[in-house]
Amino acid sequence: MITSTAWRGKRYAVLGLARSGVATVRALMAAGAEVVAWDANEKARDALSPSLRSRGEGRGEGATDGASHVPLSLTLADPVEIDLTGLTAVIVSPGVPLNTHPIATRAAAAGVPVIGDIELFAEARAEMPAHRVIGITGTNGKSTTTALIHHIVDTADIPARLGGNIGLPILGQDPLPEGGVYVLELSSYQIDLTQSLDCDVAVLLNLTPDHLDRYAGFEAYAASKARLFAMQAPGHAAVIGIGDAPSAEIARQIAASGRSEDLVRIAPGACLDQSRWPALQGLHNAQNALAAIAACKALGIAQDAIDKGLETFPGLPHRMERVATRRGVLFVNDSKATNADSAAPALSAYPKIHWILGGKAKAKDLDACRPGFPHVVRAYTIGEAGEMFARLLEGEMPVERSGTLEAAVQSAAARAKEGETVLLSPACASFDQFTDYEARGQAFRDAVEALG
Repeated sequence: MITSTAWRGKRYAVLGLARSGVATVRALMAAGAEVVAWDANEKARDALSPSLRSRGEGRGEGATDGASHVPLSLTLADPVEIDLTGLTAVIVSPGVPLNTHPIATRAAAAGVPVIGDIELFAEARAEMPAHRVIGITGTNGKSTTTALIHHIVDTADIPARLGGNIGLPILGQDPLPEGGVYVLELSSYQIDLTQSLDCDVAVLLNLTPDHLDRYAGFEAYAASKARLFAMQAPGHAAVIGIGDAPSAEIARQIAASGRSEDLVRIAPGACLDQSRWPALQGLHNAQNALAAIAACKALGIAQDAIDKGLETFPGLPHRMERVATRRGVLFVNDSKATNADSAAPALSAYPKIHWILGGKAKAKDLDACRPGFPHVVRAYTIGEAGEMFARLLEGEMPVERSGTLEAAVQSAAARAKEGETVLLSPACASFDQFTDYEARGQAFRDAVEALG
């Protein structure tokens, strides 16, 4: 795991014990810190302490790590209900809504910073072998671009780690050898919880309204993304897609700050030959590829390695993933499309679509998807937003109120003809019926498999 001697002997609270939270607790304790940990989910709390004890770690009582004999201390307590005085920081999961959760005001009153695991990674960098960091953010395309950059770096035989909002928690992974590259997908929530991450290359793909329940407005959301560049030192590369006005404005601000030589602007509508990149089809993936190419060039990676990486990139699960072909009908899992802007590319990628959409809506319209409406043979609405979306689409296309994903797959499969596509591209979050978009995508795969 990644640790730092700077944490030794200090006291931290960790709120949220999913994968990144558990990795954070382990890293802090391994460094000799005292940790107060908590999760509202009792099962998560119950799972933490035994897992640490199984590695010979205790809950205080003079326990040691068995290797360096550093005393370890773990207490289970809700940081909202304890005295925070003397804590070095409160580390929260990105899923904790700081605009409504009481931990924000409690920590502020005690003068304790609220940070995330990415900030701890930034603090640990000084003691790690010489390396570089690429940070990727944006509303849509982050995961594909992050995975693509990691794949190209790996193809160039450079040691690489994938982390942040994708893959394994970064603190839970072993440090890279000298010359390695950490490729981090960063959501606005993670950037909010980071104060000192100086990315050698920072990438902003695009900005459209999203997560507005966590921000005072779109301007605040955009400002959160812009902080990734504010943390950079002069001379470090900034790669920005300028296809939308807010992103273009951030690029102008960076140039005006005296960093014009650091800036690479990615313009929309570039004419690229994508025929050799099977997993990178569509205009949106042209934009993702251009950003990845610019980031990798900033690292000095040779063009032939970049070309090979683009050609061999396997794509991501749940992002325009070809699941199966049944009786000439293609089934595509685009569960990661959690808003209308993210769903729009898939609607434009296939000529005749049976569109399954719905879930927990992030907006009250589907305007971003409108250019793809002529491709839709029939829509099948599901979940909490099903009725609202059905009313929006009636008059535009035939609509069926399916309710559940399984029912939608069965009905679409029965209606679809050879050469047509059954597409799950929900334009919604998954939390009304599923734990996350991955569980929703797996449910789609399972429903397709059940068709026989």
